[in-house]
Amino acid sequence: MPPPDPTHATTLMVRDTCLCLHAQRAARALARRFDIALKPAGLTSGQFSLLMSLNRPAPPRLGEVAGVLAMDRTTVTANLKPLERRGLVATGPDPEDRRSRLLHLTPSGREVLASALPIWRPLHAEIEAGLSDPTQLRDDLRLLSTVPESAV
Repeated sequence: MPPPDPTHATTLMVRDTCLCLHAQRAARALARRFDIALKPAGLTSGQFSLLMSLNRPAPPRLGEVAGVLAMDRTTVTANLKPLERRGLVATGPDPEDRRSRLLHLTPSGREVLASALPIWRPLHAEIEAGLSDPTQLRDDLRLLSTVPESAV
């Protein structure tokens, strides 16, 4: 026998309490604000995060970037392609492990990041100023992002 249909009251309860729903809505709204703001720099919020994750002293491996961004490797690869076509990112084999790829932020990629930071900083500060405790929110989001998938 199938379970009973959820009631409208259940729908309202989920709408009002579901952490996943609220996190998704907030993420979409934040991404939209940053997408609009970063448009003059020629970046989306996701591209900004990806380029920023490559801004390191030594080029990271694809898997390291995937871990930082909480994406699977194929999604990172797909998101890299337009940045590679624009000459902002270069990929190459890892000399220590030919099976791995290293991701390089090009000089053009650094220039684009440099043009995006003066846009990102004030918008980020404005958003933080509207929060009751941005440090606690970041801590809580980090905690949620480290929950193992098997626990779900």
